[in-house]
Amino acid sequence: MTVRTADRTATSSRGVLFVHSAPSALCPHIEWAVGGVLGVPANPTWSPQPAQAGTYRAELSWTGAAGSAAAITSALRGWNHLRFEVTEEPTASTEGARYSFTPDLGVFHAVIGLHGDLMIPEDRLKAAVVKTALGDTTLESEIDKLLGKPWDDELETFRHAGEGAPVRWLHQVV
Repeated sequence: MTVRTADRTATSSRGVLFVHSAPSALCPHIEWAVGGVLGVPANPTWSPQPAQAGTYRAELSWTGAAGSAAAITSALRGWNHLRFEVTEEPTASTEGARYSFTPDLGVFHAVIGLHGDLMIPEDRLKAAVVKTALGDTTLESEIDKLLGKPWDDELETFRHAGEGAPVRWLHQVV
């Protein structure tokens, strides 16, 4: 399915924003930023995040132009004390994506193939091999980074603390 935008035809995609932890003062700013990207108000249901006192979590399913996950990540990435993930499903003409963000690690991005596998570009694999050959790191450490393991390790506690939370669908207005 395609949606018409101002001067071009964009491929429609969908995904989910998982806000794992955000201070209460940041919640309305997150809603505003995500709504600005998608073109519709984002009014998620916030619930306390038991993994970190004083923070809140929310899940938001969205539909919008392909590349919306990258735009959402760009809109949220600079905020301290925020942990989130954004996924975007592949379409007939685009690959899927997964973005993870933590204050300590920054942004992790992975291309997701048709069957849900992480697809690692060959230049990133070559760079990991070169770093290993130079003695800067171990191959295991570099592969872990390519797969997003440090981000998964940090976010795992927050993911489990949020199981069973409600999800709200958003659709981009075009």
